[in-house]
Amino acid sequence: MSVNGDENEDESRNERKSESGTVNGNEDGNGRERQTATGGADLSSLRIIADYQFGAGAGEALFPPAETLEVRRTSSGRPQQIHANADGRIASFGTDGRFTLGLEGGRRLDTVLESPAYRVIVDDESEPFVRDGKNVFAKFVSDVGRDVRPGDEVLVTHERGELLAVGRAELAADAIRDFETGMAVKVREGADESAESDEGQ
Repeated sequence: MSVNGDENEDESRNERKSESGTVNGNEDGNGRERQTATGGADLSSLRIIADYQFGAGAGEALFPPAETLEVRRTSSGRPQQIHANADGRIASFGTDGRFTLGLEGGRRLDTVLESPAYRVIVDDESEPFVRDGKNVFAKFVSDVGRDVRPGDEVLVTHERGELLAVGRAELAADAIRDFETGMAVKVREGADESAESDEGQ
């Protein structure tokens, strides 16, 4: 009986499995996180980056260790998109090392980020348009997180707290509050758009 031969065979089998691109965040018997995706950053690294971009707790909210997620990668192995199998795209990971949110990512962050952090809040007048993926203009904003800067990923929420869309801030928080004109958020995905996409699958 060749023990070394069996070990080599097991290692080879594990390497082949790791190329699937699916990441299982469960822990093994030694308490170490199991990762089955290869090349570039793994989910542990992506959680750290998310915490840096959005604040403490964001990484685990976006990419829970116990959840099986699909990491889609470029041909060079760099993470490009992270998907929840049942709920769609959580986020994309740019070459600049920052995340852009899908609506599912916005839902997850909405549960852990204290309002109004990383939020642009709108009223009834603009709600149906934002839900449909239309951009947010400054004069319709009722509140905004004080630290929002141009280029930040933000959640667009209604005054009652419901998530309407995700997108990129085009103005700083002070400008959004003060301006009567100008685009506040370039919306990437609205809640109604996402629902229609899910129905069509």
